[in-house]
Amino acid sequence: MQSTIIQTAALPVMESFYTLQGEGFHQGKAAYFIRLGGCDVGCVWCDVKESWDADKHPQVEISTLVSEASANPGRIAVITGGEPLMHNLGGLTKALHKAGFRNHIETSGSSPLSGSWDWITLSPKKFKAPLDEVCRQAHELKIIIYNKSDFAWAEKYAALVNKQCRLYLQPEWSRAADMTPLIVDYVKDNPQWQISLQIHKYINVP
Repeated sequence: MQSTIIQTAALPVMESFYTLQGEGFHQGKAAYFIRLGGCDVGCVWCDVKESWDADKHPQVEISTLVSEASANPGRIAVITGGEPLMHNLGGLTKALHKAGFRNHIETSGSSPLSGSWDWITLSPKKFKAPLDEVCRQAHELKIIIYNKSDFAWAEKYAALVNKQCRLYLQPEWSRAADMTPLIVDYVKDNPQWQISLQIHKYINVP
């Protein structure tokens, strides 16, 4: 069953901050992150479980979000969560584009796509499958590797994304010591994949 899209002019914001993108293709670039509240996926190893309940976070007007983002020199805005596609993001992405931002999203793909995106990072979860429409439009597929069986699961979704989509395997942070060597060997044997490391955790930035 698909999620209900929340139509709103303001959005529940858990946090927003200026930092470096720590993962995937745009790793190391300056970016303004907007983390929205609300998630109906519920990964057991999620490191931002406090984002799940949208009602616990203040509603922030889109104009305020864009103004705060524009106070920084970087012009990449990353919309994340929670599951950001639980909300209608058309108004936010239109305003960010008007202010000169590239719009990036990090999503499980489990809710219908809304908004205008320059980069879609799809990170599907076993707890709620991504929609075909998001798989087809993803620029980057990021699979979290928690145990050995996740490699076969990664290949399942690699077959569903478009041929230009970049493929990343990322160790789940608490299992990084065990999983990273396995990912290294897997990428060496399957060079269509790349490894993604959460460098923001290694350099201690948000």
